[in-house]
Amino acid sequence: MTLPLRMAYVPPLVSFRDLRVRRGGREVLSGVTAEIPRGGVTAVVGLNGSGKSTLLRTMLGELPFRGELKFRCGHDHSRPRPEYVGYVPQRLHIDARLPITVRDLFGLALNRWRPLIFGVSRRVVKRAVELLGRVKADHILDVPVDGLSGGQLQRVLLALAIDPQPELLLLDEPAAGIDFKDEDEFYQLIADLNCSTGVTVVLVSHDLPTVGKFASHVLCLAGGVIRSQGHPSDVLTDTNVAATFGTSAR
Repeated sequence: MTLPLRMAYVPPLVSFRDLRVRRGGREVLSGVTAEIPRGGVTAVVGLNGSGKSTLLRTMLGELPFRGELKFRCGHDHSRPRPEYVGYVPQRLHIDARLPITVRDLFGLALNRWRPLIFGVSRRVVKRAVELLGRVKADHILDVPVDGLSGGQLQRVLLALAIDPQPELLLLDEPAAGIDFKDEDEFYQLIADLNCSTGVTVVLVSHDLPTVGKFASHVLCLAGGVIRSQGHPSDVLTDTNVAATFGTSAR
């Protein structure tokens, strides 16, 4: 008699238990209990004000919280160090009066102890070209940052976020500011990075068709609590969408 093979349990990369966060005198996250599976693409969906960005900022260590937030990044499974976590914000605000190129931006980010007036070292330029190549944007190395399109800027931020090689990549509405025709290509780029490097991705999105196409796990946030979580095919039902967004629109 052949016994069935038992699948080895893979603990989640991040887990929350009764997570509570207050901002501006009100509780934005009210007892969030959820898991982020290791190696997958988790989408956090919900209306504006539901707590999506607050959840990401809490994971980044920017906001105080009550409850349990447990990371399993690194060999010691301790609180993550910066090199374990990459972050892509919704947008980057740069003073247009500061004339810097993408090359300069990488110089500032990757070699902070070297003043920009001395130029960008060959080592940093080589690394910048390598990182930009991974997001298919190495041709914009010498383009002024204020002259980049929304999609190009997001690729630059993504390239910076994957240095050196994070275990967890957080993206707060990464398609914000990107032309509609370029959104699918950008999300495919994120999916390719997930497949090629094994990085665990957590992204905030309002685009349910895109979530259904690229995510392997979904957290539905409404009113600061998780209404449902699991595989997109199980979670993105009419009932759950109505509970999350207040509408049954598919």
